[in-house]
Amino acid sequence: MKTRLLIFGLILALATPLALADEGMWLYNNFPKDRVEKQYGFLPTQEWLDHLRLSSVRFNSGGSGSFVSADGLAITNHHVGADCIEKLGTSGADYMKTSFSARTRADEAKCPDLELNVLVGIEDVTAKMKAAAPATMSAAAAGHGQRSAMSALEKDCAISTGLRCDVVMLYSGEVYNLYKYKKYTDVRLVFAPEYDAAFFGGDPDNFTYPRYDLDITFFRVYENDKPVHLDNYLQWSKAGVKEGELIFVSGNPGHTDRLDTMAQLQFLKNVDYPSRLAIYKQRIDMLQKFSAESAENARIAQRDIFGLQNSQKAITGQLEGLQDKAVMERKNTAEQEREKAFMDKHPGEPNPWQEISNAMKVNREIYDPLTYVERMRGFSSHLTAYARTLVRLAEEKPKPNGDRLREYRDSALASLEQQLFSTAPIYKNLETANLAVALAQMQEALGPEDAAVKLSLSGKSPEEAAKALIAGTRLEGVAVRKQLYEGGKAAVDASTDPLIVLMRKVDPEALAVRKRFDDAVDSVVRRDGATIARARFEQTGFTQPPDATFTLRLTYGTVKGYEENGKKIPYFTTFGGAFQHADEHGSKPPYNLPESWVKMKSELHLETPLNYVSTADIIGGNSGSPTVNQAGEVVGIIFDGNIQSLVLDFYYDDRQARAVHVDSRGILEALRKIYGADALANELTGTKAATKAAGE
Repeated sequence: MKTRLLIFGLILALATPLALADEGMWLYNNFPKDRVEKQYGFLPTQEWLDHLRLSSVRFNSGGSGSFVSADGLAITNHHVGADCIEKLGTSGADYMKTSFSARTRADEAKCPDLELNVLVGIEDVTAKMKAAAPATMSAAAAGHGQRSAMSALEKDCAISTGLRCDVVMLYSGEVYNLYKYKKYTDVRLVFAPEYDAAFFGGDPDNFTYPRYDLDITFFRVYENDKPVHLDNYLQWSKAGVKEGELIFVSGNPGHTDRLDTMAQLQFLKNVDYPSRLAIYKQRIDMLQKFSAESAENARIAQRDIFGLQNSQKAITGQLEGLQDKAVMERKNTAEQEREKAFMDKHPGEPNPWQEISNAMKVNREIYDPLTYVERMRGFSSHLTAYARTLVRLAEEKPKPNGDRLREYRDSALASLEQQLFSTAPIYKNLETANLAVALAQMQEALGPEDAAVKLSLSGKSPEEAAKALIAGTRLEGVAVRKQLYEGGKAAVDASTDPLIVLMRKVDPEALAVRKRFDDAVDSVVRRDGATIARARFEQTGFTQPPDATFTLRLTYGTVKGYEENGKKIPYFTTFGGAFQHADEHGSKPPYNLPESWVKMKSELHLETPLNYVSTADIIGGNSGSPTVNQAGEVVGIIFDGNIQSLVLDFYYDDRQARAVHVDSRGILEALRKIYGADALANELTGTKAATKAAGE
């Protein structure tokens, strides 16, 4: 922990106004090609960039991936694919535990609700968005106007192209791009290793290095019940990487806060992060007790526990970075200098930093009701989410597209319907446990006299209320959800389902706090954040990429080890190292390699690289991102960062912070030697990418 804080404290002391070294989660339509050529002697051509973009995919369950064959084969991480893997499993066929390998195309198992997106076009719509919010408008009116304009642009685009269309806000609202996606919804599981291989070392090793994980899953995309034929996919590298080699990572980083004001960072440090950590701990404790009750409980709760522990560790590291006084003082000094320069140049105008600070005060005031009621922290379960969606849809769909809440706009309905009608199994005992702890947390945060709390509990304890609500609902049935959806407002208003009734009752409370957030926080941050971004552009130009938005970005770096506490950490690990790591911990969970590995140890080339690290600038959401060399070949995929990388949410540093990859050579070795998946390995290596590499 001390090492992490020290490193973060040094970052800003050595920073320059321009991007450092390999910093940058770059937009594909603003990639610094000349900078890469100057630094590394390699010029990524437009053809090379287009091919990589069209070969990259976004998993809407939260992650990245890429196409790796002409027949729609895609790779991502096991922890990205776990949502589908877990939903396909049963107590008698636990694919998280035993692995999954489709021997024929007919054996490939369809995921119940997975959507993959490929970015096929980008259009700058900044002028149209700014026209919807003239400077004479109030922040609240401008926010409404821009949300309405976004919905209109997306609807027109979807109708004219047949694609998924999303307006993406960049630089806090100074720039807007319209992203056009080819959407795939028939996605089938092809291969997944055992959880013990994919997450070897478990939570203790998470965000650490060295690592020894086979964190991979393969899917295949279908259309019209046949595998899609692709012109753009990535060729597989048999040679892998070497130290010092230039690599590129194409993926969808989720969120960063590098351009936030001090007021926004203080809100994270003092309000949001501490609240999240308290919630994570309580829910992890509850799920671990739930899991201890039976093997089946452990199976169905495993993915939830992993997600919460992962978030807990990530937020802990980020919070420690924000608590570093040297970092905060340095950022504060830099902000004060920018603020003074701006106000000297624009005397008499509103101070955008102060406006955002005022918005953060409102954000603090409404944080608990916003988070627990509107954002559903107090109603955490799949079934309550279905109920909220049905209640909101009944109210929103009859409205004009531009007047709806953003998540119910016309262009979003197809994806929303896919989630709403998912055939994924629902486990009522887990739903009850999750809802009980959520209701208890809401009662503690808002107080027993809060209107939403009283409506939710109806005089019962959180445990009693959760049990009654989940036992009484019938929303686990897809047919029931379809009937309510198709029946519209009349059907939803007439429903006596206890979760529908509850969501109808609390929705006025939720919508009231949502409106205050939209008008007094989000709209202000958008307006004044854009002003600050514009001032930055006037000073330095577009020399820094925008913060991450779970949209496609391209970063680059070098394969490189590092030094920690006087010890040199090699850039790669091996299969032999995995067996040694297991032995050092007595081969006890979470350091127990699967039986398949132990059985085939004598067949393995133990010196084969399994994982490696690089200086690539990545963050959560990049999981599953393809790592490619200059020839555009897959040399690995991202699956984690080390402990020093957790501060990358706020600032880039390449001295110790590292991205962690699964090596392309290790993947082939495991497929052939451990799992006997020769057909899959041959599909990876037996074809060539359809377009030429850069420079040819």
